[in-house]
Amino acid sequence: MAAAQSSAQTSGAPHEVKHRGMITVSIMLATIMQVLDTTIANVALPSMQGSLGAAQDSITWVLTSYIVAAAIATPATGWMADRFGRKRLFLIAVAGFTAASVLCGLAGSLTQMVAFRLVQGVFGAALVPLSQSVLLDINPKERHGQAMALWGAGIMVGPIAGPTLGGWLTDGFSWRWVFYINLPVGLLAFAGMAIFLHETRGRQRSFDFFGFAMLGLAVGAFQMLLDRGEQLDWFGATEIWIETALAACAFWIFAVHIATAHGSTRTEPFIDPALLRDRNFVTGLVLIFVIGVILLATMALLPPMLQNLLGYPTVTTGLVLAPRGVGTMISMLVVGRLVRKVDARLLILAGVLTTSWSLWSMTGFTIVMDRSPIIVSGVVQGLGLGLVFVPLSTIAFATLEPRLRTDAASLFSLVRNLGSSVGISVVMTLLSQNTQINHASLAGHLTPFSQTLTEQVTASPAALAMLNAQVTQQAAMIAYIDDFKLMMYVALLVIPMLLLLRRPKAGAPAPDEAAVME
Repeated sequence: MAAAQSSAQTSGAPHEVKHRGMITVSIMLATIMQVLDTTIANVALPSMQGSLGAAQDSITWVLTSYIVAAAIATPATGWMADRFGRKRLFLIAVAGFTAASVLCGLAGSLTQMVAFRLVQGVFGAALVPLSQSVLLDINPKERHGQAMALWGAGIMVGPIAGPTLGGWLTDGFSWRWVFYINLPVGLLAFAGMAIFLHETRGRQRSFDFFGFAMLGLAVGAFQMLLDRGEQLDWFGATEIWIETALAACAFWIFAVHIATAHGSTRTEPFIDPALLRDRNFVTGLVLIFVIGVILLATMALLPPMLQNLLGYPTVTTGLVLAPRGVGTMISMLVVGRLVRKVDARLLILAGVLTTSWSLWSMTGFTIVMDRSPIIVSGVVQGLGLGLVFVPLSTIAFATLEPRLRTDAASLFSLVRNLGSSVGISVVMTLLSQNTQINHASLAGHLTPFSQTLTEQVTASPAALAMLNAQVTQQAAMIAYIDDFKLMMYVALLVIPMLLLLRRPKAGAPAPDEAAVME
């Protein structure tokens, strides 16, 4: 009986959980606070630059430092939850993240801001994987779909709402309120967890310092490569070559270490090989990587397109993009109930096709369009991403043992974030390059032998500059359309991978659950 109770505590047996609603509210507050900070500071960068006296090329370290720190710290979440207890780790992460947010708002120089953003990234790294694993543990298996719908709504709506909220806070107050806003949210989340969340004991395992160091070096170098590549002209810079070599070598050493360390040393490998032997989970990692590419890459493209090409002010841009989040919320609320009755693979297929259709409709954007195509395509894409995210988050964890959930959630979040970084880096690079190529191609059709062109240019000295601006504008729009088309192809290419997903047998208990029942 004692063994059964201990196992139940470790795996989070849903029937023993009290105050499930308050626990859910508390952890979702922490999750939304963290995911908002991945995008909320973007629109405040110009204001920060002037206030902190930073150069154009150095102010981006405000974003880079947070992303790199979070990426390196995320994989360690599983071990820390086992070592210190999940509740204690959650409370430490929320307290540290909230305190670092206040320090970011108080920063008086770029050096202080980057240092505090590093601290913020380290503490915030654990919030998303912990929230996912807790929601899976406090809900019975038949409610995992609804739990993942709620969790996914926070994960996906946060980055969409971030620029809008950040713009409003910056315009109405100051850029410092982008960080101060986390204080009341963090205090509420901390209080809720301290009161209602129960502690869980995990496996006592030694820390694989070598494995963590290699994975951290690989992820950190890869993130630096992606974040600074465009500024440094990619492989034309020595720094990019060094970061590429570090990332490749460290990842190779880490892969060999994981494959050979299990059973050969006293130290358990940093990532349990059992995770990588689960076909559903590995396939889910590939699919969530693609979702990360499409979600944040699209959000990185649309605001500058609306502001620079269509002349929308910041507030209007946020309002036009807001329906995308509404579509996601509606989709997740519906699919959270459908996932129990409909094959999750069919829901993912429907979501991928819907998302692809929205990206195809975005290839019809023009300079002279009104807001309708933007809003409609945004709502459709939000619906599609919601259809994918919830069943994918459910089926990827369905065949895993409960003891592996926190490690799996850490890896799941890491891969999603890497997908986002890759997507943003690729589309922004292609946007810049294709704009130049398209400009040269369009300008090649403007010759002095065109009578209408000659009359317009010679009539006013300013006409040539105006004509060049129009060509640049059209070239940029074509480049945006090319990016949307590329993301559509990427989405369609993952459809065959759905055949690798296995539908879990109804009512089949996970190994730990079976031990509890025995």
